[in-house]
Amino acid sequence: MDQARTGDELTPRQIVLELDKYIIGQDNAKRSVAIALRNRWRRLQVPPGLREEIMPNNIIMIGPTGVGKTEIARRLARLANAPFIKVEASKFTEVGYVGRDVESIIRDLTESAVTMVKAERRAAVNDRARELGEERILDILVPPLHHHEISDAPEEHPPVGDDNRATREKFRQRLRAGSLEAKTIEMDLPVSSGNPMMQVIGPMSPEEMGVNLQDLFGNLFPKKTKKRKVSIAEARVLLTNEEAQKLIDQESAIREALQRVENSGIVFLDEIDKIVGAKGHTMGPDVSREGVQRDLLPVVEGSNVSTKYGVVKTDHILFIASGAFHVARPSDLIPELQGRFPIRVELNTLTEEDFVKILTLPENALIKQYAALLETDGVTLEFREDGIRELARIATEVNEEVENIGARRLHTIMTSLLEDVLFDAPEVIQQSVIVDSAMVQKRLSGVVKNRDLSRYIL
Repeated sequence: MDQARTGDELTPRQIVLELDKYIIGQDNAKRSVAIALRNRWRRLQVPPGLREEIMPNNIIMIGPTGVGKTEIARRLARLANAPFIKVEASKFTEVGYVGRDVESIIRDLTESAVTMVKAERRAAVNDRARELGEERILDILVPPLHHHEISDAPEEHPPVGDDNRATREKFRQRLRAGSLEAKTIEMDLPVSSGNPMMQVIGPMSPEEMGVNLQDLFGNLFPKKTKKRKVSIAEARVLLTNEEAQKLIDQESAIREALQRVENSGIVFLDEIDKIVGAKGHTMGPDVSREGVQRDLLPVVEGSNVSTKYGVVKTDHILFIASGAFHVARPSDLIPELQGRFPIRVELNTLTEEDFVKILTLPENALIKQYAALLETDGVTLEFREDGIRELARIATEVNEEVENIGARRLHTIMTSLLEDVLFDAPEVIQQSVIVDSAMVQKRLSGVVKNRDLSRYIL
């Protein structure tokens, strides 16, 4: 994909083509998320009056583990360069219970967006920050002369300032050539206060209050510094980071991050079926499940959430939920929450042919990863077609007989298959390894036949 082109500018067909590079099958799910992503861009082109009325079509993806639900959402966020967070619904509790409340999802998403924007702006000013950091290192190596020191120089000698500038330039050349990296210099570094008194002031954390107390009180007192001896290589990194922070307009970065969260943020709610109780069974330790759904409802529907960076409106954040729904059904969600997830997509169980494609087609295919790992030891790993098909057959068989964990089965199968190779390289194995059908059967057939042993490749 052209780097100058963002995911929002791609058409739904182009988005699906990008997702095809990493995810095999699941065409219906890809179509749904592609339309949802394109609709974000379409909404921003609509006149302002109508724009606020257009709500995102949130999606529920239904399917067993390991079929690509999380990967679809993660790749979609990367494609759109959008703030993204993956959370497990089962980790949240109803207000009044011990645990995390659902509004912390938006706070975490906002934190992710601020980090993203600052990283982008840091990249834009990095060259200038390196130059300023270099000047500060030179100030330590060759302290600049004050004006009165230059004016007091005897007339029969050349000005002292000229000698100082010449020396400074010599050190600059050596610094850029890398010949001074190991040299140690002394410099003042800020000391983190770590004041616990600011942290524990009651049952609510500063984040939950939406107030950054360290910023509030930190500006009232001078920042503490401490002299430390560091190498020039380390000082270069520290000073470049410090100068970059000065060059970035923090307030502008935060404003842009809040805008991104509100207009293009994506929340992936995994295991949403774990907060769904079967109808008529609300007693016992899972009594708060429906309470979590009710707390989640206003966040998904659209509300204002206080964060330490400001108030975030959640009206146009895209929520993608997923779950296996083995016990409960999507219709067991409270009706109000069902209405906020109008798009439902069922993902298919992976077949043997899907496993063959997963092993070979994606840009980050598993066999390519292992080949790259062993190449660092000078060992060439070659997979024959019959070996790949045998791996796919065994993965499918184990999934059917033991537990269906989808494509994650390939990771466990590959680890067991290549355990000896990874251990022996590069001392015993120094040239090449060929993975064919015979090798796969020799290494894995015994484990598949004996179901009692199958636990070793879970």
